[in-house]
Amino acid sequence: MRDIENKADIKIIIDSFYDKVKTDELIGHIFNDIANVNWEHHLPIMYDFWDFAILSNGTYARNVMTPHFALNEKIKLLPEHFGRWIKLFNETIDALFSGENSEAMKKRAHIIAETLKYKLGEKNKLNII
Repeated sequence: MRDIENKADIKIIIDSFYDKVKTDELIGHIFNDIANVNWEHHLPIMYDFWDFAILSNGTYARNVMTPHFALNEKIKLLPEHFGRWIKLFNETIDALFSGENSEAMKKRAHIIAETLKYKLGEKNKLNII
């Protein structure tokens, strides 16, 4: 398999990942029913974020924490929620790409999940299930 090379590759990963998230038994309802994610709006933001974070293309100036704080007010986000997010994310990347950027994307996702979890007051380790 080849490595992540451009924004089109990022889009493939993000679309595949969120297709899994939407139907996941543990976290799907958080995105669909509680956050009521507008996917047409959300997905391009995710493409831009990961394009900037992994390939250093474009600019991304949004605050990642704000929407997660608001969501945590509606439903307590638990280590198992973050763990499932990481599991699905890693599985998606591993099924599609391999290489330095792929590994960097997985590592960055793990750091983001740990940071969000910690800032939301959940000090326990991620439960990757």
